[in-house]
Amino acid sequence: MEQHVPYQRLIVERRGPVGWIINNRPDRLNAYDSVMRAEFPRAWAELDRDPQVRVIVHTGNGRAFCAGADVSDLDATGIEQFRETMRTLDLRLTAWHMNVGKPVITAVNGACAGGGLHWVTDADIVIAASDATFVDPHVSLGQVSALETIGLMRRMPAEAVFRMALVGSHERLTAQRAYELGMISQVVDPPERLREVAQELAEKIARNSPAAMRATKRALWGALEHGLTDACREGAKHLTSMWGHPDQDEGPRAFAEKRTPQWQPLEVES
Repeated sequence: MEQHVPYQRLIVERRGPVGWIINNRPDRLNAYDSVMRAEFPRAWAELDRDPQVRVIVHTGNGRAFCAGADVSDLDATGIEQFRETMRTLDLRLTAWHMNVGKPVITAVNGACAGGGLHWVTDADIVIAASDATFVDPHVSLGQVSALETIGLMRRMPAEAVFRMALVGSHERLTAQRAYELGMISQVVDPPERLREVAQELAEKIARNSPAAMRATKRALWGALEHGLTDACREGAKHLTSMWGHPDQDEGPRAFAEKRTPQWQPLEVES
């Protein structure tokens, strides 16, 4: 029997059909060290494989969502391992890195800086508390801004991303400005309601067909990897993959009968 090892840097919870991953290093503004980096793949896999979880929400404890990578606790070996994950693009931090098939919401509380932006760029939906701020300090620290800001170009106008990357730590985006630029889809006020609003949104999403949502997510994310024609071809494959699935009969029948659909459980993929 597999023994469950407690998490040290993350909290993993279930609230009905919603799984939660909570950054839990508030004394370090949830900066991720080697321990937290090692826990993320396990947390994502655990919730993605749980048949009772239909949507995953990611947030942080304390006054920051994530202050980025904490390299202060790494020795020379740890730093080299961290660099190797970058060189091979094997970060295993986010749901996108881990090919999570379920919908993922990032709920940003407080400060989100540098490497913390990974979870903004790689989520399906991002909401933020009204007091949240976003900053990319890489160039101010003599580092290259690349992966996070490349990802942000899928969400925001390119000029806004260039400004964020090149101004560095000398300017922060407010939640309202991030909303105006398309980085996030909702500002939650007062900030104390962030988790409540995230849970409500996740429960709305959880009412839909798990299989249809997984295929939809793959089609939409796949579109970011292709040109228009190739994206439509790939999207058609995901669309037709649902033909004959029980949920396609159950949805219209439940609508006609004015009842809640009884969706098929999502099959766990190896």
